Amino acid sequence: MLSFFDQFLSPTFLGIPLMALAITLPWTLFPKPLAQWATNRWLTLQSWFINSFVQQIFQPVNVRGHTWALILTSLMVFILFTNMLGLLPYTFTPTTQLSLNMAFAVPLWLATVLIGLRNQPNHALAHILPEGTPPALVPVLICIETISLFIRPLALGVRLTANLTAGHLLIQLIATAAFVLMPIMTTVAILTGMLLLLLTLLEVAVATIQAYVFVLLLSLYLQENV
Repeated sequence: MLSFFDQFLSPTFLGIPLMALAITLPWTLFPKPLAQWATNRWLTLQSWFINSFVQQIFQPVNVRGHTWALILTSLMVFILFTNMLGLLPYTFTPTTQLSLNMAFAVPLWLATVLIGLRNQPNHALAHILPEGTPPALVPVLICIETISLFIRPLALGVRLTANLTAGHLLIQLIATAAFVLMPIMTTVAILTGMLLLLLTLLEVAVATIQAYVFVLLLSLYLQENV
């Protein structure tokens, strides 16, 4: 019998890992802008979504941080489409791999920290020691704030991985239960199938929310350093 966790292994074909194909697949679904004045409904919806997202994310961010709009918007769309495609049958979700999520989280988090140290070093270092701290608590608070600073990228990657992994496992468990119960207790199997449908809708919402939260936290880290 196969393990339930085998669905999170990178698929291979003739011994060749298909991880790169799974990562590049979402980009093929994006509609390309047209040279015409009037665009179709799909392009209009995409433009409205991107404009609304950029306005909401970067409204509290300083003007110098608006240069990050392109990279964070692209990251949001990529994670969103990757999560959605992973819900289809016989597909693979790259964002269930901690290595991929950490590859996104660590460089972007480190870039925000380096920007803060370069542009406003005093303000960036002031987060480590809050103003008015008693002298006896200074070493303890410095250690705690330093640990909390370095744990941010780990929290970003683990949050996305854990939420998607838990949802996929739960869907597979309930789907297996419905398949096993179908010849034995048909009514219970139908009710289980309805529960599976509701859980799938919930997982779609989770996939959208987790992509938004990932980029939102990065924008908050950027807001502290610009």
